[in-house]
Order: sequence, then structure tokens, then C-alpha cells
Amino acid sequence: MEQLATLEDLPKEYVQDLTQSNLVPLWPSLRNVLPPQKPTPQTIATAWYFKEIKPLLLEAGELTPIEKAERRVLVLANPGHGLENMKASSVMYLGMQLLLPKECAPSHRHTPNAVRMIVEGEGAYTTVEGQKCLMEHGDLILTPSGLWHEHGHDGDEPVIWLDVLDLPLVYYMEASYVQPGGLQKVTSAGHGHRYGAGVVPTRHFVRENPSYPLMRYSWKETQKVLHALAADEHHEGPLEVTYINPETGEDCQKIIGYSALMLHPQETVQLQPRSCAQVFHVIDGQVQVKVDDQNFNLAKADTACVPCFAQIDLINTSDQPCYVFVADESPVQKKLGVYSVRERN
Repeated sequence: MEQLATLEDLPKEYVQDLTQSNLVPLWPSLRNVLPPQKPTPQTIATAWYFKEIKPLLLEAGELTPIEKAERRVLVLANPGHGLENMKASSVMYLGMQLLLPKECAPSHRHTPNAVRMIVEGEGAYTTVEGQKCLMEHGDLILTPSGLWHEHGHDGDEPVIWLDVLDLPLVYYMEASYVQPGGLQKVTSAGHGHRYGAGVVPTRHFVRENPSYPLMRYSWKETQKVLHALAADEHHEGPLEVTYINPETGEDCQKIIGYSALMLHPQETVQLQPRSCAQVFHVIDGQVQVKVDDQNFNLAKADTACVPCFAQIDLINTSDQPCYVFVADESPVQKKLGVYSVRERN
């Protein structure tokens, strides 16, 4: 493409007149906002290692009581966006949250959608609109936009989970806020047994939250599905399942998509370049994430974020299966009509 004129090519008096009128010439910045062929992301390939996070998170538990923190979280910030902006990507926020025994993170609701991927510990739960969801290793818990939720802990060891929110997007839209609430009355257990059995509520049955029939996705059940795929000789492609709304078949949330992927021992999965940033979090096992010319060696509870259109290889270098939780921005991109997948170079 032909080089466009720069701001320096314009007379200073003309630029000053534009500035005084709150006007900006487009052409000097056109290639920045509309780069040729593909975006120029601020998101850079980054990894966060649990062995470094955990001691700092436990120290936070000693330094700051839950009453002073409300949510005791260390944010996994992508340096490409500036650490102070608390972004993993332009759409996704990541945080490692700690709840100590007998603590309660008080009820509130907020405009950003959130999920919790349980990393370690037992005895905690999340109550969402009266639905009590146990939090066990590998479980995915939804706390959608506008729904009351709180966290409690009846166990005797620290519980840690990964938060994924669409906070950067909602904040950019100037739509981000939180409302505090009182203690919720538990009305049901969020196990979703009826969906696992292949049945749904009859249509004349009215639920309070029709958009979100299932709040807890059990890792034990998800792992069974992955193993069934692995045993199916007719299955082609990566061993990956998507977390969906069981009544509609759509993504379980509206902005960010979630899936779980299994790699056999010594298996390599080559992913096609996609127009969205992606997050990879190791539920169990170990995996090498090769991103263009970078390599990240991840173990259990480690997390990585990669930018759009990256060439990604997931390599299980061990003699044990590896299970990876994936978050990506494809649902919102599909709604906006900008999602695409390209062939590898």
C-alpha cells in the first residue's frame, strides 16, 4: 500500500486549528486503525505460572482479610496492554482468586459476565441466584451478567480458582458497575443432573433465569465425554468439547466461549489461526504451547494467553494425558460478523 501523509506534513497552524475545534485528520492514523491484511494486536503471547502465583496469593490471604478485599484476586495482566489496565486481551480479564476456610465473599452482581475454573482445594461453593454450586477441581461455574452471586467455604484448606470475565469490553463500553447485596437464600443445588441425563424442563415449566439453565459444569462429567471421544474410532480432529447452553445449543455465555481439550501422551495438536485471542489453562498434565516463534512449557494450573491469528501448536511432551481449558473471544466476534479462521502458513 502507498505511504500516506503524516501529521508532520501538515502546517502547525492548521493542526492547531483542528485541535481547537476537536477535530483530527484521519489519514495520518488510517493504517493504525485499519492495518493491511490483519490486526496489529496489543495482546502479546504471555504465560503465568502457578508456582509463582500461589505463594503470592496465599501471602495476600495473610495481608488482606476478605472483609477488606471483597474479592481477593491477583490479576493476570498482559504487558502488551499495560499491567495497570488489568487485561489479558482486549475482551478477557483473568484473575486467580483465593478463598480461605470459613470465609465468605459477599453477594453482589455486576454487568460483566464471569466464570470460575476451579484450580485446587475443596469445600468451597458459589451460590448464583439461590442455586448452590459446589466448586471441585476442574469445574466450570457461571456467574452471568446481572445475577446475584457469592462465594463460601465450608472446608479446611485454601481454595483457588481462575476467574475469566469480559470486563475489558464492558468497561470500554462504559457499562461496567457492581451492586452489593445481602445473603442469598439457597433454593436448589446447581448440579444439572437433568441435563446430564439428556432431559430438559418441560416448556410450561418457568425458570427464574431462562437464559442460563445450567450454572455448574462438572469436570468429572466433562472428562467422561472427552474419554468417550477418544475411544470413538470415527472421531476426527482434536479431542475438544464446548461448554454450551443445554437448552439452546449455543455458547454457555454471550461474549466469551469456553471449551476443554484433551491431548494424548506425546500428541501434537496444530490449531488454525483465528481472529480472536485465546487463553489456555492446564487442568491436569503438562503441555508445551508453541506460539509463532515462542514456547511456553505449562504444567497443571499454569495459564497462557495468545493473540489473534497466531500459529499455535499444543504439544503434550509427557507420557500422561493432558487436559486444557480454553477461553476465547469467538462468540462476540461472531455476533459482530468479524470472526474468521485462516489456513496455517
